[in-house]
Amino acid sequence: MASFNKVILVGNLTRDPQVKYTPSGMAVADVGLAVNHSWFDKQTNSRKEEATFVDVTLWGRTAEIAGEYLAKGRQVLIEGRLKLDQWDDKQTGQKRSKLTVVGENMTMLGSRQEGGGGGRGPSGPSAQAGDGDSGGNYDNQEMSEPSGGFEPSAPPAGGDVPF
Repeated sequence: MASFNKVILVGNLTRDPQVKYTPSGMAVADVGLAVNHSWFDKQTNSRKEEATFVDVTLWGRTAEIAGEYLAKGRQVLIEGRLKLDQWDDKQTGQKRSKLTVVGENMTMLGSRQEGGGGGRGPSGPSAQAGDGDSGGNYDNQEMSEPSGGFEPSAPPAGGDVPF
C-alpha cells in the first residue's frame, strides 16, 4: 500500500533557532513554530482562533541559514515530513512519544523587520535540505523582473504569425 508523508506549515517562530553540530559536522537546528487557525463560530457569532505549536528540526545548510537569519516572531514556511519520536520516561518508566516535523524546505516570509533576522529580497532567502547532505539550495539573489519572458505585443506586420 502506498503512503504519503508531506507537511506544509506557515507560522511564526516561538523562539530563536538553536543550531548545534553533530560529531560529523552536520548542522542541526531546532525551531518552534506557532501555526494559527481561525474560524467564525455561528453559535456565538464571533471569530475564534487557536494556535498549534509544532517542533521542527532542520538539517544541513537549511539549519545554518535558520540560525543566521531567523529570530523569534519571524514568519516562515516549512515543507517537510512528520516523524514520531518515542522514548521511555526515566522518572515514570512510561513510554512517551512526540510528533515532530523534519523540515526539508524553508522559505522566509514577511519583511526583515518582522521578528528580527535578515534576508535578501522581499521574502528573504529560501533553503532546501538534501538527503542527509549539508549542501541544499540557497538562493541569495535579489528579486528582479524576468528577462526573456513572454510579453504581449502587436502581431507582426502582414498578419502572418510565425509558428
